[in-house]
Amino acid sequence: MAAQGNRENPTDCIFCKIAANEVEESRLEYEDEKVAAFSDHKPAAKFHFLVVPKEHCGNPKSLHSEDHIHLLESMLKVGKKVLVDNKANCEDALFGYHWPPFNSIQHLHLHAISPRSQMGFFRRQAYKPNSLWFVTHEWLMGHLKNKNSSSS
Repeated sequence: MAAQGNRENPTDCIFCKIAANEVEESRLEYEDEKVAAFSDHKPAAKFHFLVVPKEHCGNPKSLHSEDHIHLLESMLKVGKKVLVDNKANCEDALFGYHWPPFNSIQHLHLHAISPRSQMGFFRRQAYKPNSLWFVTHEWLMGHLKNKNSSSS
């Protein structure tokens, strides 16, 4: 399911290494056979987790298939679970993705951030929903579904 156009070698990808539990400084909050979740090293709020596929998958712009839609749905489910497990408020949460070229890691990752209302000014700008640099989970799902329906 690896997406086309990855500029990063999966063997060098820090998110692949974290998801494989190969980075001592990072503790997995959740893992199953497809995805892993861990704390963001520069949190935008009290709770800020990243959910990544275990198999290297490119940035959000490179997604294109029905399989990717299912992957995103499972990533959101895990993002919500990790917030709930940490007693974060899911009603005051933000779920989304940095949009290329404004992503620093070329590995798909969902940001699960709570409480959204307590994010500082600069973090609110960096994670501004549906801007040129950050899109919500809902926006990406709609984008992918439209892409798939127009190619059928």
